Amino acid sequence: MTRSTRGSTATSGESTADQAKEQVRDTARMAQDKASSTLGQARTRLREQVGQRSAQAGDQVDAVAKDVRSVAEQLRGQGKEWPARLADQVADRVDWFGGYLRGADGERLLRDVETFARRQPWAVVAGGLTLGFAASRFLKASSSRRYQAGYGSSHGDERLEGSTVSDHHTEAPYAWAHDASPVADTADLTPGR
Repeated sequence: MTRSTRGSTATSGESTADQAKEQVRDTARMAQDKASSTLGQARTRLREQVGQRSAQAGDQVDAVAKDVRSVAEQLRGQGKEWPARLADQVADRVDWFGGYLRGADGERLLRDVETFARRQPWAVVAGGLTLGFAASRFLKASSSRRYQAGYGSSHGDERLEGSTVSDHHTEAPYAWAHDASPVADTADLTPGR
């Protein structure tokens, strides 16, 4: 091989590498554009959903405010002015919150929640812990009911109806001996019988 042949082979190899690099860059740009587009669509859908849900929640909060006002009127009718004034104040605040939920768009609500979370991080943490605790209690209660329903139907034990799972954990493991083989009574095991 001559020097010119080796030089053209090297140049050809470099141009192929450059082409491959350019294809990788183009593919990366296209993937980045697609990801940005998808993220933008997701944000738009989130804002729309928050806007719709907040309007529905605003209507429900307004109904609560109306109920609190009727309670205030009943208290006034009973001559209890001070509790009636408190109920009116609560109704005013609930009514304001309902108007805020109905009037704010999704973008504003998300921005306000983010601002609140930055100003009051401990309140957000406490709220998250409270919601988590409530969810765990709900799941625990519903799972024990499912367990009881499943166990009672599969083993046909009448004692499970109306009782809790914790009632059965305190019993001896042989409490349901009628479901398995017969269990010998200790009186039958004494010598001489």
